[in-house]
This record gives sequence, structure tokens and C-alpha cells, in this order.
Amino acid sequence: MAIVQNPQMEDIVELTPDLYTAESGVTVNYTILPENELREITTRDVATEGDQFDVVMIGLYEAPQFGEAGWLVPITEQAANDADWNQADVFAPILEGLTFDGELYAAPFYAESSFLVYRMDVFEEMGLTMPERPTWAEVDAFAREIEAAGEMNGICLRGVPGWGNQGAAFTTVLNTFGGTWWAANEDGSIGESQVDQPEFREALEFYISLTQEAGVPDPLTVSFPECQTLMREGQVAMWYDATSAASGLEADDSDVKGLIGYVPAPVNVTENSGWLWAWSLAIAATSDQPDVAWDFISWATSAEYIAAAGELIEGGWANIPPGTRESTYAIEEYRAVAPFADPTLQAMAEAPIDNPGTTPRPGIPGVQFVGVPEFQEVGNFCTGEFGEVIGSGNLDGLDGAIAACHEFASRFSS
Repeated sequence: MAIVQNPQMEDIVELTPDLYTAESGVTVNYTILPENELREITTRDVATEGDQFDVVMIGLYEAPQFGEAGWLVPITEQAANDADWNQADVFAPILEGLTFDGELYAAPFYAESSFLVYRMDVFEEMGLTMPERPTWAEVDAFAREIEAAGEMNGICLRGVPGWGNQGAAFTTVLNTFGGTWWAANEDGSIGESQVDQPEFREALEFYISLTQEAGVPDPLTVSFPECQTLMREGQVAMWYDATSAASGLEADDSDVKGLIGYVPAPVNVTENSGWLWAWSLAIAATSDQPDVAWDFISWATSAEYIAAAGELIEGGWANIPPGTRESTYAIEEYRAVAPFADPTLQAMAEAPIDNPGTTPRPGIPGVQFVGVPEFQEVGNFCTGEFGEVIGSGNLDGLDGAIAACHEFASRFSS
């Protein structure tokens, strides 16, 4: 099976032999891939009816589209009838996001929104006060002041190109700045590209300038794992990213455990801007053993696995898979070491999934993505163009990047 390269996934790889294979007799062969590679390889395999994987890891963007295309096995009946899996315990909005036309196509391993994490001790030492609900203008000012002090970098933002890497973080900024990738036609199809609009340019220039001037060195090389490492090692004062990031920051082996504050995703002109996502497990339509695949998925995404992992993983209870089940947030051991638990639930509840910006957009609901198949290609191309500007250290190529992105996005307008 193919999974993304994140700490919680690395944990289940280590635990599977003792917790699953020893009892079931089923050997699980994992392929762990960085996010961009996972999406490329998974999409290619299921779309071309390859047989490389029985189980694939996907999210709220892919599940409805892959399901509609017939690339996945529906798991509606298995999920509803598996008492051990306990579907009623899974948060309903996540299940809805993994459903198309009444069929469930994936089970969530962990779920997340996005928020801003910051070093409370650094803010106190510098006489800074983080608002309960910060704006991007306030975050920008904090980051630049901390950067100027010279002790650490102000903020870490994703720079690695890819619609789900740099594109995910940037799109939430774009939404709250009042911009979007495309307008929506009345029937929900892709309308005119909005990349050439002032709001898009303002959001992109803000994101790139903040990354270059108050961010970490070599921003073009950093995404979720790199930012988490830098934050854990005390090299950066703020990080805007997935709520699941907090698990590693409060883990037993983190240098900054107990020093982190959590506030909602920064905004500009919208009330909320946090995304909604769930790394989830699905059965490829080409699998010749779907029953075995479901048995594994049921275990890997169960409350049973979450409880067992808390006792065994190196990071301790703080590092269990978050965001999928009500029962997780009733575990006393987790609550005792997870100051991010309630902020995570709040962020997920407030994620503006149906209305992420100021204008309608095409496709299925989404915050950090546009829910149309074309967005994967457009997002990858455009973030590559934006990455060239990020890596240059200045804004000289911004006009060219916007023009190239607008021309490419316009090819898909109808």
C-alpha cells in the first residue's frame, strides 16, 4: 500500500507487524512517499488500472473524484456493518467529504484543519501578544520583528511546489484575501481564470514576500516535514500549517514541548480560513483481495489502533492520529498531553468548506483546493512558477509567473 511520509504513518509501519500481522497473518507492504510523489504515483496507478497497490492513501480532494471515475471500491456497506470499526464514532463532515453519490470511498486515518502555532516563550520575551484570532497583517508584523531580532526565523511557510504542498497553504491565504483560482459558471463548471485579478496578485505577493523576508532559509525546499523539524528544534517562532503538526511538537522527544501556543488560521477579509483534510485509506478497484484490504483498513483507522498506538509510539500519546473520532478526544491520557486538542476540533468545525472565500468557485466543496480534476494540473504548474519567484529571493519574476499561470488556468475555462 502507498502512504504519505508523515510521522503518524511511520508509526503505523513500525506497529503493524506486532499489532496486525501477528494476529491476522496478513503481511502489509508499505511504500512511503513524499506528498507530491504519493499523489502522482497513486493517481497514475489507479487511473491506468495498474495493480501496484491494493490500498492507497488519498484525501477529500481525490476520494469523490476517484470514486466517480470508478477507480476505487466503495466501502459503504463494510463501514456501516463493521461493529469494530464503529462508523458512528467517526466525525460526520469527514465521512461526507469522502463520499460521492451516496457511496463512501475511503476511511480516514487522521484528519485536520490548519492553524497557526507560535512560541509562547519567545513572544513573552519580546513583549509581543498574539491575538486570539490573528490577521495575516498581524502575523506578518510579528514575523518581521522576530526575524529582525536575529535569534530565529519569524515563520515557516510551505515553499515546495505542488497543489497540495505550497498550493494548499497559499490557497487558504488566497481565499481570505478575497481571491480565487477560477470563477464558477451557473452549473458549477469552471469559469474564467481569476489569476490575473488584483486579489490574486495581492495574496501571492504577500505570501512570497513573507516567505522570503521573514521565513526560513531555502524556502523552496520546505513543506510540512521540514517546517515541523525546524519548529521542533527551536529554529523558527511561528508556523502556519496543518493542525496535525501539533502532535509532533508536543511529542515526548520534542525540544519545544509545552512552549507552543495555538490560534486559528490567520485571516484578512473572511471570518475563517482554515482548511479541512483527511489522509484516508481506500481500496483500488484493481485489488484482487478487497476483503483483506478492508480488514486492514478497518484496523488501521479504528479506535482500537489509536488506543494501542498511544501506549507504544515513540512520541507518546500526543502523537496519535488526530481528528477522526469522537472517542479520541475522550482519552484521558491524550487530553493530558494535547493542549492542541480543543483548538484542532475548533478549527475543523469552523473550516469554511462550503464558502471558503468571497466568491463562488467550481466543483465539489474544498478550502485549500478547488474541487475539480483540473486543479491538480493547474495547481502543480502554477506553484512551480511561483516557486521560481520564491527561490529567486526577490519579486522580479512575479509578473511573468502570474501571466504564465493565468494563461495555463484559462485553458480549462468553459
